Amino acid sequence: MVANLITFATNHFILVAIFFVLLILLLLNEIRRGGQSLSNGQLTALVNADKGVVLDIRTSKEFAAGHIVGALNIPQDKLASRMAELEKHKDKTLIVVDSMGQQSGTHCRELLKAGYTAAKLSGGISSWKADNLPLVK
Repeated sequence: MVANLITFATNHFILVAIFFVLLILLLLNEIRRGGQSLSNGQLTALVNADKGVVLDIRTSKEFAAGHIVGALNIPQDKLASRMAELEKHKDKTLIVVDSMGQQSGTHCRELLKAGYTAAKLSGGISSWKADNLPLVK
């Protein structure tokens, strides 16, 4: 099977090259559209330097069970209607946090379109917990 794949790739070099170029462009586009992805350390550095605000888009119940210190809670289904509340933080990076980092990209795009600087926490609150970082209850 691998030998057939290698034979195909060598016989159809241009097709394989075009495929990889398109794949890379697709990945770069998806990464760019979802906003910058931050690690736990980068989030902490931004917040400590007073250049970032954590925006937790989980439900109020999930937020109450444990959240990052100083985080604002606007559930994802209410973000569009409550975006005006974020106006006072327009000079800072809004760091969007969800449960596992799967929904935050979509909401980062909304914030970017609205003129905010936005980024997402890679892995969401799950990665924060996995690194044994503090949560407020």
